[in-house]
Amino acid sequence: MRPKVIFRPTGLEGAFLLEPERIEDERGYFARTFCRQELEALGLSPDIVQCSVSFNHRRGTLRGLHIQRPPHQEDKLVRCSAGAAFDAIVDLRPQSPTFRRTWTGVLSAAAGNQVFVPKGLAHGFLTLEDRTEIAYQMSVAYAPHSAAGYRYDDPAFAVPWPEPVRVISQRDLDLPRFAETA
Repeated sequence: MRPKVIFRPTGLEGAFLLEPERIEDERGYFARTFCRQELEALGLSPDIVQCSVSFNHRRGTLRGLHIQRPPHQEDKLVRCSAGAAFDAIVDLRPQSPTFRRTWTGVLSAAAGNQVFVPKGLAHGFLTLEDRTEIAYQMSVAYAPHSAAGYRYDDPAFAVPWPEPVRVISQRDLDLPRFAETA
């Protein structure tokens, strides 16, 4: 038996929560975390050109809401490889039927789940455990001049962060609110 990746719709166009189908035995388990054919079957881009990792010392660390602007928009596959994080994505594609809608969920190393974030969606997370690591697989290389984002507490998106923010960069605090850029 070959395991597959289970794709669960998030309610945002083109964004999916991916869960591994685990085959378990006395050794532990085996699971598939990426399959080009399964992504293509859903009309998603399976191209990965860069991988990055974000290590976070403390629970309550917030990063986001980040996005890459054209011409360097990126699809991202985001996975929690250690610890746990409350994850949020926001649809910022004006032509999308889910424009300005938000999806949230918990990604954890224990669950092995991940989220596919298509081009045009902002992404952020709040760590739920000390020593949380987030791994990213991206469809384009990071371009600093295309980096943008919005405040994590922007009322236009109303992300229901489950805990207080304890650690955040000044760069993320200085991000604009959506109304300031619309």
